[in-house]
Amino acid sequence: MNMPTNPAALNAERTLIAASQPQTIATRPAVTPLPAPAQLRHDFPASAGLQSRVAAHRDEVRRILSGEDSRLLIVVGPCSIHDDVAALEYGLKLSRLAREVSDRFLIVMRAYLEKPRTTVGWKGLLYDPDRTGQGDLNEGLIRSRRLLLNLAGMGLPLATEALSPFAMDYLGDLVSWTAIGARTTESQVHREMVSGLPMPVGFKNGTDGSVGVAVNAMKSAAHAHQHFGIGDTGAPVMINTPGNPDTHLVLRGGRGITNYDAASIREAMAALNAGGVSRSVMVDCSHDNACKQADRQLDIAREVLAQRRAAEYDGSRGIIGLMLESFLEPGRQDDGDDLVFGCSITDPCLGWDQTAQLLRSL
Repeated sequence: MNMPTNPAALNAERTLIAASQPQTIATRPAVTPLPAPAQLRHDFPASAGLQSRVAAHRDEVRRILSGEDSRLLIVVGPCSIHDDVAALEYGLKLSRLAREVSDRFLIVMRAYLEKPRTTVGWKGLLYDPDRTGQGDLNEGLIRSRRLLLNLAGMGLPLATEALSPFAMDYLGDLVSWTAIGARTTESQVHREMVSGLPMPVGFKNGTDGSVGVAVNAMKSAAHAHQHFGIGDTGAPVMINTPGNPDTHLVLRGGRGITNYDAASIREAMAALNAGGVSRSVMVDCSHDNACKQADRQLDIAREVLAQRRAAEYDGSRGIIGLMLESFLEPGRQDDGDDLVFGCSITDPCLGWDQTAQLLRSL
């Protein structure tokens, strides 16, 4: 091909060639620097006494999983925390109730700061603390850590759902029990993360109600892994994990399926036994088990506890806990400018009075 030598002709030729090529627009995601995990923990430290208390709470959960402690583990609190002040008020009430029923129950407060979404939506206090839709992880990390420090300072063991493995580097030292959600139980990344976590972890059954993915997750998490991560200084590292022996199943129902009845629990325990993993089962009284109707949690909790108490239900002795979604006010509300204080903006919850009455009656 003969190319023109005249500069004007060369420019014209380049223009024609460029116009004939597919036009793509290269876009790069915006990047906002964040503090390293060690820096956030330094700025908002957990005292030696608080660290010891968290370690003791983790051991209490382990003893319940192993059967050494006969109490029932109850993980209860808001679906997702959107209001720091309301969460602290709820925590004060729950800490008092926890002491009142401590001979029968180990109460752990849900302090869920990340919200998994089926498509899009508000992703939780950690990501978008002011719910503007723009996100602010810097502010979210600070507010989340402050909140966990204040709640743990009340003497409450805390629970969260580990959605982003990176978040646990910033906040995990304050958590006594962790959940892996139905959407992420099958994720290799989350199984690897759990294999290195220092607290007990509950894997939820799959979104379709199947237990097999959780059994596989528990087997995987019990083994050592090598995986990508970030170090305390924020540098990328390879992490070698020892394996986590303290995992269990959480039954939360599935699409159009409930699995808190005696037959479903027997089947789940059989699958756990066949898989060679812990037969400890927690029942999530919310989500698909409650068909998104918060008040149904009351009857589900009573039925499950009756199963635990009744010797004629084969395998029911493996029921070690309940999960409840509860806040100061019952139900839910859409996010907006005029919010009811202490009412969920995600899944519907039991109100405080319902919660306290239920736990005392159980």
